[in-house]
Amino acid sequence: MQSGKKNQNSEATGWLMAFPATAIIGLFIIVPFLLGFYFAFTNQRFISPNPTEYVGTSNFHQLLDLGVLTLEPERDTATQEIKKDAAGALTYPTVRSLTRNNPDMPYFNGMREWFSWHSGDNIKVVVARDVVFMKAIVNTFIFVLVVAPLQGGIALLLALMINQKLPGINFFRTIYFMPVVVSIVVVSLLWRFIYSGDNGLLNALLGFFTFGAFKPVDWLGNPATALPSIIAMSIWQAVGFHMVIWLSGLQTIPVSLYEASDIEGATSWQKFRFVTWPGLRNTAILVLVVITMQAFTLFSQVAVMTQGGPVDSTQTIVFQAVQRGYAKQDIATGSAISVILFALVITISLIQRYLTRESNT
Repeated sequence: MQSGKKNQNSEATGWLMAFPATAIIGLFIIVPFLLGFYFAFTNQRFISPNPTEYVGTSNFHQLLDLGVLTLEPERDTATQEIKKDAAGALTYPTVRSLTRNNPDMPYFNGMREWFSWHSGDNIKVVVARDVVFMKAIVNTFIFVLVVAPLQGGIALLLALMINQKLPGINFFRTIYFMPVVVSIVVVSLLWRFIYSGDNGLLNALLGFFTFGAFKPVDWLGNPATALPSIIAMSIWQAVGFHMVIWLSGLQTIPVSLYEASDIEGATSWQKFRFVTWPGLRNTAILVLVVITMQAFTLFSQVAVMTQGGPVDSTQTIVFQAVQRGYAKQDIATGSAISVILFALVITISLIQRYLTRESNT
């Protein structure tokens, strides 16, 4: 009887100790997660006198609707000959004339041009109901596709370099890992000064090494260089974290395998290919998944360094969710964007898991 009572007391004590953490997780993670799904199908505003109404999937249609318009050259109404301007170029109707209050194509009403290309004499124009969000999706995928392999590869290279029993190697481990422990906001502010177009450190160094031949560039003010600049900074900031993960994987590989390779006369590349890399398989999967999930949540760098500009060249999915949900007080659209991001991350994680699964054959 006493033993059963002690077990009950121990169980009750355990639940009491777990309650604060469970309550915090439920209040700040689970409840907002469920509310996000609910608000995504409503017209909820942050502060509005109007009652919340269910609107179905209209928020998702507003964000994701795309269409393709075909612009044919204008023709003379009398002769049906193709019109040309003073320079001899073909003239086309404007996209605005086809997407503003056009009763013949009601689906395209309210859409804006995203990008276009020539197809013979015609022009194909992709129009979107929310061009900014489309740009945010593309920018996010570009960020993920560039950062994931580069950051993972550089981190592996650094891990191989510091996985040596050399004097002072701990100093280099500390140096490489130091950017990880610094706040991303502080790092973003620092790199904003480095990228400054007026007196930034990067322009000064490039000018010095080229003896003044390099012309200063406004790295964050130019649409062509803004996103690559953020990518470079992000890789530098987080590469130390993944280096540590690679390093832990390297240290689980038995030393006897390398000794056997030396006896067989294997080269450094053969040892990496047939010993190191197979031994890092599970570590590689972990690094790939972690980098991908972190890359999809790109926000702080953009918020501090560019605010989504210039010309929406650094818009991202998370930045759009925060902008819509808080800056514009459109909770419904912000929640819909969060649901889209959740679906993207889950889908890509499952694809990665399927492609990296172990073969039973």
